[in-house]
Amino acid sequence: MGQLFSNTAKNEDSGDLESSFTKYFKKIKTENKIISQETIHLIEFHLKRGNIREAHSVISDALKNIDNTPINIAVTGESGAGKSSFINALRGVRDDEKGAAEVGVTETTMKKTSYKHPKIKTLTLWDLPGIGTMKFPPKDYLEKVKFQEYDFFVIVSATRFTKLELDLAKAIRFMKKNYYFVRTKVDMDLQNEKKCKPCAFDRENILRQIRSAYVNSFCDNNMDAPQIFLISNHNLSDYDFPVLMGTLIQDLPNQKRHNFILSLPNITEAAIDRKHKSMQQIIYLQTSLLELFTVLHIPGKECDKEKLEASLNHYRVLFGVDDTSLEFIAKDSQVPVEQLKKIIKSPYLFETKNRERHEEKFVQYLEKLYNGKLLVIDPDIEKIFYFQRIFLDTVTEDAKVLLRETLKKLVQTQPIHSH
Repeated sequence: MGQLFSNTAKNEDSGDLESSFTKYFKKIKTENKIISQETIHLIEFHLKRGNIREAHSVISDALKNIDNTPINIAVTGESGAGKSSFINALRGVRDDEKGAAEVGVTETTMKKTSYKHPKIKTLTLWDLPGIGTMKFPPKDYLEKVKFQEYDFFVIVSATRFTKLELDLAKAIRFMKKNYYFVRTKVDMDLQNEKKCKPCAFDRENILRQIRSAYVNSFCDNNMDAPQIFLISNHNLSDYDFPVLMGTLIQDLPNQKRHNFILSLPNITEAAIDRKHKSMQQIIYLQTSLLELFTVLHIPGKECDKEKLEASLNHYRVLFGVDDTSLEFIAKDSQVPVEQLKKIIKSPYLFETKNRERHEEKFVQYLEKLYNGKLLVIDPDIEKIFYFQRIFLDTVTEDAKVLLRETLKKLVQTQPIHSH
């Protein structure tokens, strides 16, 4: 692993293991780490003392927690506020797609409805009835919808937050849960304003006025104004949606951060890079387990074409560059799917010519890495790490290329905003 866990011929020097691990996670910003600092310190503690089995156990448990820990997001607000479209946006699902939260239907249900993320099975979004619909005081409302089950609440509005919703925020905060206020449909407000006053239209000024109106409503109710996120459910890369996603990621516990990051739509290159950084840590931790196996003299995982191909296909799905995703992108952007396939590289990595080229590069990489040294790390493990990084880098770049292509198409078909 690039001497990530490079070992000595004695097999007893865990100092290298500990220093490599420390060095790797020291480079990662706190808000991007997918395991807690406490877990990192515990792994370092065991490695420093040569407790390889214990270190292996802690890493294994951390990966299981990341895979299995549920994430539950509650979305509430008045009927017509855009809750369903917001839920669909978070799930990367179009409003007219099978399994989407139903849009444009008058709210009559008194029950919460769950929606699983199509790719991240541990993530569930809950559509809660508006507090005004249930006719309960905020505290009773929270108990009725089982507030303790959710990681955080998103309160959605398309006009203004009612006093009930503001009181609900107070109750959520009192019960030690996070909440976020989201104002949807700002694109429609801008369109309407532009139609009414085309000559005096000022996009940024209108957005400031919308935000100020919400801040004033908090002041009128003797509340400190939180951050208000102005979004469009149908134009996620614009307005505050990327800022909202970054805020949610930072506020989530470390072990829930990875899957939430992977669940987000590819709306900006920064969002794609965030996925890349998160997956790098997963690859590092998974390969660390295999290298610790070799220190324990337990056979590691063999590296064969089928397993590598499965890894590549998994990354393509996670980054939305698999064949099914390409079909959806082609339909949404009105770009032929054949054209999209021509501008990406990941589907062709296992073609004979490309595979042989990467195999040659891997041999050169090994020669350079272990030049004049005794090779004690299983080359199969080194190969897994090497190729998984290539796969990850390639699908990341593919996702960015597709984003640029669809944004270019959008610019060509949309009128330019006046300022």
